[in-house]
Amino acid sequence: MIKKVIDLKILAIDTSSQICTVCICEDTEVLIELNDDNEKTHSQKLMPMIQEAFEKVNLSLDNINLLACSQGPGSFTGVRIGISTAKAFSDAKNIPVIGVSSLEGLAYNLNSNGLICSLIDAKNNNVYYGLFEFENNCLKNNIILSSDNISSTIEYIINLQTQYNSINFVGDGACLYKDLIISKLSNKFNNILFPENSKNFACSISIAKSAYNRYKNGEFGYSNSLVPLYLRPSQAERNIKG
Repeated sequence: MIKKVIDLKILAIDTSSQICTVCICEDTEVLIELNDDNEKTHSQKLMPMIQEAFEKVNLSLDNINLLACSQGPGSFTGVRIGISTAKAFSDAKNIPVIGVSSLEGLAYNLNSNGLICSLIDAKNNNVYYGLFEFENNCLKNNIILSSDNISSTIEYIINLQTQYNSINFVGDGACLYKDLIISKLSNKFNNILFPENSKNFACSISIAKSAYNRYKNGEFGYSNSLVPLYLRPSQAERNIKG
């Protein structure tokens, strides 16, 4: 049995979107967070950002007790870069690692409770979507993670049996389809809530929050347990299939 660490130092990374985001936390305290959305690729940005974060808080990989990584969905290349880096660190230092869906990470951005729907734009009227129940600012129930066109996604929510009369939406897909969401769901929910724009994007702190809660519940593994969550084939795979 692995003894859990009391003062847990977490390195969390999210490369699933245009933003490359890295943070180091001690339990729930954020020691440092770095975000970069410039035009360089994540393969160019990620390692220098991790090194900069370590230097600014006078730590190294030897001090890290838990790795947390977004496993997607999102950019196929970006997801692979983040996961490959986390796997390499886990193997090199035998550090436990937890994969968190980017949809769940977005839900944690809100620091809210009740029913939360995360929507990530997947182009051509398609979205990645996740529905979650939160209680005491922690994930209580993962209802669904999937990918579909926005109309079918909204139809799923309309047909959902739920006790809630309010729903929070978050993510760039929520911004894109806000008017449609309100028009279709106003008869089902008394309150349809959307956050300030800064909450709609990837945040490594939210990945760390989820990982911390899972670690406390004994839900962690090592590099072989960390796999991408794509939810649909890549464009190249779809082109091959015709």
